[in-house]
Amino acid sequence: MSATVSVWLVVSVALVAANLPFLNQRWLAVGPVCRHKSLWVRLGELVLLYFLVGAFGLLLEKNAGQISPQRWEFYAITATLFLTLAFPGFVYRYLLKHRG
Repeated sequence: MSATVSVWLVVSVALVAANLPFLNQRWLAVGPVCRHKSLWVRLGELVLLYFLVGAFGLLLEKNAGQISPQRWEFYAITATLFLTLAFPGFVYRYLLKHRG
C-alpha cells in the first residue's frame, strides 16, 4: 500500500470514528442501546476512538517502514484535527432540531 493511500485511509477512518459517538445511541457503537447518552459519555468515547485511530495509523506506519518518533506537537495537532472532524456529528446531535 502506498503512503498516499495509507494517509487517506487514516483520514477516512478518523472522519467516521470522530462522528460515531454523536450519530448513534449505543455504547461504543456496538454495545447495548442507551436511552440517553450524556455529552460526557460521548466525549469519553471520542477520546477512546482517537487512540484507536492513532493505533491504526501507527500500524500502517509500521507496515510501511520505520516508525518516526513524534513529540507533543504531533499529538496536539492530531487531537485538534480529530475534534474538527467530529464537528458535523456534534452539530447534528446538539444544534439541529429533530422532529418527534
